[in-house]
Amino acid sequence: MTQRTWAALLAVPLFVALGLYAAVKPLPFVTYAPGLTVNVLGDNGNQPIISVQGHRAYRDTGELRMTTVSVTERNARLDLFTLMRAWLSRSDAVYPFSAVYGSTGSQEQDTQEGQVQMVTSQDSAVAAALKQLGYDLHPAIEIVSVSPDMPAHGKLEVRDLLRRVGGTPVTPSTDVASLIAKVPQGESVPIVVERNGKTVRTRVTPTTVDGHQVIGVQLQVGYTFPFKVGVNISDSIGGPSAGLIFALSIYDTLTPGSLTDGGVVAGTGTITPQGKVGQIGGIQQKIVGARQDGAQLFLVPPANCADALTSSPGSMRLVKTPTLHAAIADVKAWAADHNAPLPQCTADQGTGS
Repeated sequence: MTQRTWAALLAVPLFVALGLYAAVKPLPFVTYAPGLTVNVLGDNGNQPIISVQGHRAYRDTGELRMTTVSVTERNARLDLFTLMRAWLSRSDAVYPFSAVYGSTGSQEQDTQEGQVQMVTSQDSAVAAALKQLGYDLHPAIEIVSVSPDMPAHGKLEVRDLLRRVGGTPVTPSTDVASLIAKVPQGESVPIVVERNGKTVRTRVTPTTVDGHQVIGVQLQVGYTFPFKVGVNISDSIGGPSAGLIFALSIYDTLTPGSLTDGGVVAGTGTITPQGKVGQIGGIQQKIVGARQDGAQLFLVPPANCADALTSSPGSMRLVKTPTLHAAIADVKAWAADHNAPLPQCTADQGTGS
């Protein structure tokens, strides 16, 4: 047997081994797939998703469905075969790892960020719906996250409204971090919060992290509401993109009759307290999920219109939705006549990420 023949015989298994290694080696990509949809006008277990205390609630048989995307986690190890299946799928998508998760972070941080975004979106949705109904709201500093194993854990809670730190009343313009920094090291500071309409007093001893005194909470500007509205959604769902559907569902629950006239409407989009609808990710997968769950109308943020046009909506209508006010008007028009003219997406209306 010649040297060339020996070389060829050795090269074949080496080539096969190299191909198999490349196929199973983890690659820096993330997959998106259609996730579950949830009728926010429905129940979570034995309680309504939209809960109301201090105001009459109007329940109906319509559906307003929030949509989600199933995204592979930061720690997932995706091989070539898995990525090829997603790339060839008509409903899934593949994105570079860095475009989704960046260059730093951890799975724990991703989860915490998603939960903070969910709390923020729910509170913004309540504010937007109540403002749409004519209520005057008063801004306040709200706790949106309490870190485990930090001084505030077990003493302060998510959605507490911060009223006083030490002897200083807290307003939306108060620099709370500076107040905490001034507490003598090793001493506790009295803190007053409003929790479920009641005043709660506690004391917290700051700790030092990276040279700064902290108590382990994340704050944002929230609102004092005239009555209590809650969104009882699963803790496994995070992110801000259900804000529009939350706001619509709250509006529907607080007003007589069925906003959808018993029909099935889905959608997506962040929401500001002023009712402006913002861009989200994974619009194609959300449209597929909504279509599969029977939605007849889908509300699209304007910045996502171009990407929405590349999806597979089937007979489901896509409606460009810039604000909560517009969403209410368009859903009402559609409920009265499913063939009513509604704002349409066009390819020059922006692209989503």
